[in-house]
Amino acid sequence: MPEIAPFKGIIYGPDLAGDAARLICPPYDAIPPAMQQELYESSDFNAVRLELPAEPDPYAASSTRLREWLASGVLVQDGEPALYPCFQSFEDEQGVTHTRKGLFVALRLYDFAEEQVLPHERTLSGPKADRLKMFRETGANISSIFGLYADPSRQVDEAISEFAAQHEPLIDATFQGVRNRLWRVTDPALVAAAQSVLAGLKVYIADGHHRYETGLAYRNERAAANPAHTGREPYNYIMTYLANIYDEGLLILPIHRLVHGIELFEPESFIKRLDRWFTVWALPGRSALEEFLETGGSAMVFGIVLPDLVLGISLDPKPSEALSSPVPEALQSLDVVVLHDLVLGQILGISAEAMASQSNLVYVSKMGDVFDAVASGKAQVGMVLRPVRVEQVISVSVSGEAMPQKSTWFYPKVMTGMVFHSLEKEA
Repeated sequence: MPEIAPFKGIIYGPDLAGDAARLICPPYDAIPPAMQQELYESSDFNAVRLELPAEPDPYAASSTRLREWLASGVLVQDGEPALYPCFQSFEDEQGVTHTRKGLFVALRLYDFAEEQVLPHERTLSGPKADRLKMFRETGANISSIFGLYADPSRQVDEAISEFAAQHEPLIDATFQGVRNRLWRVTDPALVAAAQSVLAGLKVYIADGHHRYETGLAYRNERAAANPAHTGREPYNYIMTYLANIYDEGLLILPIHRLVHGIELFEPESFIKRLDRWFTVWALPGRSALEEFLETGGSAMVFGIVLPDLVLGISLDPKPSEALSSPVPEALQSLDVVVLHDLVLGQILGISAEAMASQSNLVYVSKMGDVFDAVASGKAQVGMVLRPVRVEQVISVSVSGEAMPQKSTWFYPKVMTGMVFHSLEKEA
């Protein structure tokens, strides 16, 4: 793994930490306007006021607020470097409780060509420009990236679990049904043990591709402007939440597609075109569709939701025989690749540009939302997918390829406000 290091985290002061449920928020790209307003109203010190300020100049507002909160004791920087275990507990749709166990670290920034940190998504210039302005103004990582590593021995998982069982968390906050707990580890032996176990492993970005690439750009700016640059300055690192792919609490949820705005769309014609490539089954409803997807095995299966009709479809030919152009092997096994190319592209005629701009697509995470949107007429057709498997994410990352937009949703999001990371020289 690339170098990881403890850091002097910035956390909410003791007078506020006990009310942290009103202080934490999702990362900036998971906060719609209505939620932003709700978070603003929840507390004068909610982290959204740093992560996604509502002011006309959000970057200056975040910078000013960060300095003011540090000066007044709303936020406090730790006096010694630490690693910060963070556990997130939640129930899935079946009522089963999961706990994802990870830890916040300072991860050294590596260019992707160095093959130490590997992406699985392409990025857009707009979000990177936005976050770079935030980095410049605040000199801090307000939110972290989310990285994965592969350690079947699970030694770090066991070590932080044992530590958590023996210590009270600094923060214990429930947000939207997810319990978030944070601890501080300063014991040099435990920190060194974690660094030793993780040495030699790679980091695969699960979430936060734009923030990671922004970190690279910011590092390069700061290094070029610093004649005394050594490579050890805080701006050479980015705050990262690391989780093991072998952690039983690691969960990837599917992201379903809603299609709208297709001119002259006719369900009967659509089904006939599906029948050319897929075996098509009419299903009695949602429960039958769930069972169809769960028992699909290695077949490439999807759910199609139309007004008054639910279908299960299974691809007949090999993916390579159905796709419009050659696709690298690492991508051929992805349901979402076949869906985008064959169903959305070839059958429905939605262009790659329209998909990228979401002109005809809406993405939803719950199967119930697919049925509701089609029933209400907000969508002409809904497409239900199975979740991507973590080994597929790793395979794509290693291959150097990129998944289609909105392919993965690692649930839950890593919350902003648990800990912040200064990119300035630590005292």
